[in-house]
Amino acid sequence: MRRSVWRQPGFTLLWAGEGTSQLGAQLAGIAMPIIAVTMLQATDAEMGFLGAAQTAAFLLVGLPAGAWLDRMRKRHVMIVADLVRAAAVAVIPLLAILGHLEIWHLVVVGGVVGIATVFFDVGYQSFVPVLVDDDHVGDANGVLEATAQTMRLGGPAIAGGLLGLLAAPVVLLANVAGFLVSALALSGIRDGEVVRPRHERRNLFVEIGEGIRFVAGNDLLRRVVATVALSNLGSIIVYTLLPIAILRILGIDAFLFGVIMSVGAIGGLAGSLLATRIARAIGEGPAITWSTVVFAVSASLLPLAVLVPDAAVALLMVGEAIFGFTVLVFNIVQVTARQRLCPKPLLGRMNASIRTVVWGVMPIGALVAGGLGTALGTVEAMWIGVAVGALAIPPFLLSRFRTMRALPTRLADAQEQPAEVAPGDAAR
Repeated sequence: MRRSVWRQPGFTLLWAGEGTSQLGAQLAGIAMPIIAVTMLQATDAEMGFLGAAQTAAFLLVGLPAGAWLDRMRKRHVMIVADLVRAAAVAVIPLLAILGHLEIWHLVVVGGVVGIATVFFDVGYQSFVPVLVDDDHVGDANGVLEATAQTMRLGGPAIAGGLLGLLAAPVVLLANVAGFLVSALALSGIRDGEVVRPRHERRNLFVEIGEGIRFVAGNDLLRRVVATVALSNLGSIIVYTLLPIAILRILGIDAFLFGVIMSVGAIGGLAGSLLATRIARAIGEGPAITWSTVVFAVSASLLPLAVLVPDAAVALLMVGEAIFGFTVLVFNIVQVTARQRLCPKPLLGRMNASIRTVVWGVMPIGALVAGGLGTALGTVEAMWIGVAVGALAIPPFLLSRFRTMRALPTRLADAQEQPAEVAPGDAAR
């Protein structure tokens, strides 16, 4: 009988740290756009700059971050990233109290937090297979995503309530606390990760190239990259402008904005809880394929809500719930498949190579959103984002993976793709 993932050493601390960090991040996710739109009167273009700053780091430092992480203990990197993010976010309420907060401050803080998040996120996805054994990777991802969705469920509603009592910058202090608690929990984990000795390391650019070649040489990973990149590009165009659509065009208040985001997170919570079961029931390939189709289509409900004001709140809630459910099913299944497929010494570089592309399109999308919103109008720009997101459907729908019950693993692919792993990177 297989042991529960909760009995894997250190997993409970990782779960606790992630949960508190996610709750704080959700409070910030609501407070930051409200600060920009209502306090600082941000334009479409300024919202684009803010969105670009928050995601540009993956495009700028994503690849070297993966190679560096494969040379360091991932847990230590995650702790430092938490502390940096806590210090950066704390600057915003301080400037607000002093009466000096401006939009460029949000942009700078967003950039610093983004860089730290690159290291945390690449390290986090690469740390799960180090902390738990292969049989529990899928369960661990499901539990962690379920917790994240629970925080996304409660976070916006809590933020909406707090915003009725406190100024938005003060609410960000909860975000600071979340990062600090996460760092404390991670410091209590005792993992068995062994970093390669210095004399076994190759040139940094050579190691970066190995990660890129592994991803580029694998058909499954290429399709994951294409799907997520196109989806993220379309989504960031929509979501960069969504606060303006909700808060300014529809005139919805901050509390109801938080409630809408919370109701949307119910779908994400359900998706995270059911993703593994869905994959087992219909197969991993079909789970990825059909979740892609549904989340691409569901995004259309968001700009549609602006055109039907009387039904706006209902459409926003339904759209968010469906989008959240299917995105989480897709993410859990494909991330688990990636972790099983990649040799462990390449995990950091594989994840960084993928994230450089799929997150790297997001600052581009945010800037495009700002430009389109300025030139064509907020709602028209959101419809263009929906159309771009629909391009994410073909990579899996038109592939051999569409009907595969079990996606390839590193063991199954070892004989088929021996050239993808360098001699020094054999699976441990």
